[in-house]
Amino acid sequence: MLVQIILFILDTVCGFMTLALLVRFAMQWARTPFRNPLGQFIIAVTDWMVRPLRRLIPGLFGFDMASLLLAWLWQMAYQGIALGLSGMLLAVSPAPTLVVALLAALEVVKIGLYLVMGAVLISAVFSWVNPYAPLAGVFNTLTNPLLRPFRRIIPPVGGVDLSPLALLLVLQIALFVVAGLRNSVMPLMLM
Repeated sequence: MLVQIILFILDTVCGFMTLALLVRFAMQWARTPFRNPLGQFIIAVTDWMVRPLRRLIPGLFGFDMASLLLAWLWQMAYQGIALGLSGMLLAVSPAPTLVVALLAALEVVKIGLYLVMGAVLISAVFSWVNPYAPLAGVFNTLTNPLLRPFRRIIPPVGGVDLSPLALLLVLQIALFVVAGLRNSVMPLMLM
């Protein structure tokens, strides 16, 4: 029971830090201004670790690689601790380390997919309830590049934009793929 409590706390902390770093990565990718409550919160939570790492790892093609690497490292730490406490990670050797690194990468992808799903849902709600809300522009800036290909294919029906539903469907399928990959990687730990 103590191990479960420790893993729950570690999962919460590592998941939160991974999410905050991925939000920072997404906001910089979409060129979303950080002069809003969400942006200021993300900067306050992540700046202490991103700034020093940026001196070593520069951006690549406009992508904030330091934030992405840190998100992966947070998940790698959690996966390693979780597997170690569960008894699955008995020895430190290249094979389990690579499996932990792969599991961490899959977890970052999963959290990123959930982040996009949440941003699309919040953007859709803002468009229906209050399109002029202070954070509506932030979520629109984050989701418009992802919705644009769907909007080219799917016309509005009765004035309702169905592209968020199509994107959510694709994201849900991607989550199934990630879950399948994770299930195929887990048996490698037992070898």
